[in-house]
Amino acid sequence: GVGKTTLIQKVTQALKSSGVPIDGFYTQEVREGGRRTGFDVVTLSGNRGPLSRVSPSSDSSASRREYRVGQYVVDLVSFEQLVLPMLRNVNHGSDTEKRICVIDEIGKMELFSQAFIQAVRQTLAGSGTVVLGTIPIPKGKPLDLVEEIRSRKDVKVFNVSKENRNSILQDILAAVESCRK
Repeated sequence: GVGKTTLIQKVTQALKSSGVPIDGFYTQEVREGGRRTGFDVVTLSGNRGPLSRVSPSSDSSASRREYRVGQYVVDLVSFEQLVLPMLRNVNHGSDTEKRICVIDEIGKMELFSQAFIQAVRQTLAGSGTVVLGTIPIPKGKPLDLVEEIRSRKDVKVFNVSKENRNSILQDILAAVESCRK
């Protein structure tokens, strides 16, 4: 709620307008009648689908395997269909220029997908891609992939707050540009 996605969108716009090859996705709140009812995945190429929706707790559908975070049920099929082809595609950029891959976010909901975890690891291992991603600040039990990313030597972490979210934009752009060289 501090503005990570908004910041990612601003960085993305700035990079796009300077002609940098960029792909990826961000997550966006879905609101109905003033309250949040879920999240959508939106790819930078313009596709959109549900990531999660509020679901009444104890109902009979709970017998089938559900991926839940709080009041939200995660739509793994929708998420994987949108995100996996894009991530696999990013890894096959044969450009001399490094591509940028936006992954907003690598969090609890997304990490229900083993295929996503694998694709993120492959993207981070590839040398032709700079990843611009968001990870949550640890609350409770640490998320393995998030901690793995946080502790990598080739990762620069910016802590975004309401106070710095406007001033940090240039720092992030500068960091992304230096990674592309």
